[in-house]
Amino acid sequence: MNIYGIIMAGGGGERFWPLSRREKPKQLLNLSGKEVMVNEAIDRLSLVCKRENIRVVTNTHQLKNMRAVTAKRLEENQILSEPALRNTVACIGYAAMEIVRKNGGDGIMVITPSDAYIKDNDAFAATLKVAVKAAEDRDCLVTVGITPTFPATGYGYIRFRKSENAAKEVLRFVEKPSLKRAKKYLLSGEYVWNSGMFIWKASVILQKYKKFIPDVYELLLRIGDAMNTPEERSVLEELYPQIRAVSIDYAIMEKSKDILVVPGEFGWSDVGSWDMLSALYGQDANGNVIVSDFIGEDTHDSIIYAKKKFVATVGLKGVIIVETPDALLVCAKNRAQEVKKIVEDLRAQGREELL
Repeated sequence: MNIYGIIMAGGGGERFWPLSRREKPKQLLNLSGKEVMVNEAIDRLSLVCKRENIRVVTNTHQLKNMRAVTAKRLEENQILSEPALRNTVACIGYAAMEIVRKNGGDGIMVITPSDAYIKDNDAFAATLKVAVKAAEDRDCLVTVGITPTFPATGYGYIRFRKSENAAKEVLRFVEKPSLKRAKKYLLSGEYVWNSGMFIWKASVILQKYKKFIPDVYELLLRIGDAMNTPEERSVLEELYPQIRAVSIDYAIMEKSKDILVVPGEFGWSDVGSWDMLSALYGQDANGNVIVSDFIGEDTHDSIIYAKKKFVATVGLKGVIIVETPDALLVCAKNRAQEVKKIVEDLRAQGREELL
């Protein structure tokens, strides 16, 4: 059975403002200094499936830049453009319908975010190959869990039944825990971090849509019926915005019983906000992450990202400073998740030039 790599790349990366913008969000940036994040995701998936079987799902605001950035790796028809942002249920359902209707019936979907950092690509590929075999052999839903290395409170967790099998039975999904509870999870050896990676047959996930979210399934069927016709794009633009904005975790994963998780260790980090930048750059002797021409006196546990200007600080602790040509962000490090609120405020004020 053919394996299809699906990269979810439609998000706005709003917690990485002001560097991440609507038309050029985090996944289209070279944060690591090595390569644009979406291209790193494409290269990793190329270890698991043929490059011509990779699809990137993005949105209309990002389409032009996405095509330009990935041009040396993918053809234009491998970039699927969402007319509206409708969360992961719509994104994954659209890709599944594309496989079923345009590529000869069925296939294994290997679905990953576009903006995670992976240190060991070979170990990543080996983990996914185990998950692919489980999905093909057992017609079930499979996810990849990250073996935790510290009691993280910023990640969701998956509890599994201990066994000698590489793919383990999922017992439940857990929201972001308190520090006390995260420490218990770490000690138990029964939990992994939820990576947001999924592996299953396109036909299997569409049957889950039919069972648990039939309203979404019916809209996807109508979109699928229009594929390979002159009306394909107009039907997509009409119906896609009608799909409920809901996550695959809430709509499908938390309701399903036949789920397996493959724990993996490959240097994974969800670089979701500025406080996670140390995964890409490491820290200096004072616990600072510095991507700048910088001098700091008595400056600790801070993040300085400024590509154009020299930055000097005195007496700072736990602060984020980010400079771009048109904006300056100064933020308490322990409130990095709230940068998204700045974007919401700018949107409410109609400050389109800063979005």
